[in-house]
Amino acid sequence: MENEFEPLPGSIVFNALKDQPLIILAVNPRINIGVLDGIFEAAKSMNSVVIFELAKSESNLEGGYTGLTPELFSKNVKAAAKKADHPWYVLHADHLTIRKETSEEITNVKELILSQIDVGYSSFAIDASFLFNLDGKNELEQLQKNIKVTTDIAHFIKDKMKGKQFGLEVEVGEIGKKDQDGFVFTTVAEATTFIQSLNENDVFPNYLAIANGSTHGNIYDKNGKAIDQISINIPQTIEIAKAIESYNVRIAQHGITGTPIDLIEKHFPKGLVLKGNVGTHWMNIVWDILKTSNRDLYEKLWNWTIETFRAKNIGMPDNQIFGKNSKYGIKQHFNDIYTINTETIEKIRKKGYDEALKFLKAFNTQNSVDIVKKSL
Repeated sequence: MENEFEPLPGSIVFNALKDQPLIILAVNPRINIGVLDGIFEAAKSMNSVVIFELAKSESNLEGGYTGLTPELFSKNVKAAAKKADHPWYVLHADHLTIRKETSEEITNVKELILSQIDVGYSSFAIDASFLFNLDGKNELEQLQKNIKVTTDIAHFIKDKMKGKQFGLEVEVGEIGKKDQDGFVFTTVAEATTFIQSLNENDVFPNYLAIANGSTHGNIYDKNGKAIDQISINIPQTIEIAKAIESYNVRIAQHGITGTPIDLIEKHFPKGLVLKGNVGTHWMNIVWDILKTSNRDLYEKLWNWTIETFRAKNIGMPDNQIFGKNSKYGIKQHFNDIYTINTETIEKIRKKGYDEALKFLKAFNTQNSVDIVKKSL
């Protein structure tokens, strides 16, 4: 296995590390060039297992908004693993989202999953959290559609994996959702009802993603100033994590970008939260490097983003429009980004390495490879 550089089955990594006081770093590298090399080198230096993932919106059969199909993403990750001589990673399909439960939507997700399986994905996240029945009289009625769709997709994955082990993440509670009172949080009853119902349907997830105050992407105040994310409700997260622990499930924390490293290091319940997703942060790194090392490309991306999205965001400062929407420019400028000069690539690699080290240390993942090795 060490020499093939194929991804590790997510379930094997989960079972090896589920009782360890750590959080596995899960990276959404919307831009691969430079970033993958830096993160793999950091993981090797820390002897850490890492999860590489992209959501359906980021990477689908048409390339999502990153221009990366599952085949291309898998190829790039494997090449970076081989270059770093570090085969200790999981390839994860993040947010296989079903919003409306139409037959077309379900078919499209299944076609994407087949492509991901064909190119070696070893873990999958089913997100049917949008299918919430507000008129339900209890948790089971409210979650019934989510349970039904998650069960269907999970059984499909199991059937198509043909006996191969794989990781499984599910989601209850829409991440980042707000009402008039602020963030809408997943309750303990929702979490336990969801997991118990899935178990009764012969679905046994490793991770549960919940709504606990985090938000995907960059965060801004009312004046458009970028701010830290300190909204994650840690006591509520711990309460849910302890309630589902007996089901052999741990929390997957989404939306970590912008959360202060020292808050993660000192206050995140490592082990109860076992998977930590960091996505937008790596894109921000690339933009920061381009701003000084390839100004023409940066301005091209900036101008395209502002021109494309200003009409939909009247009154929003330009820096906020860019921060929220520049991800859609990756595919539009794919060739320009992936043909930057070697000096710029090296700066991205170095910054990616430095930032990955910070997360790996804060997540307490050092020597997690040795623990996984013992379980093989």
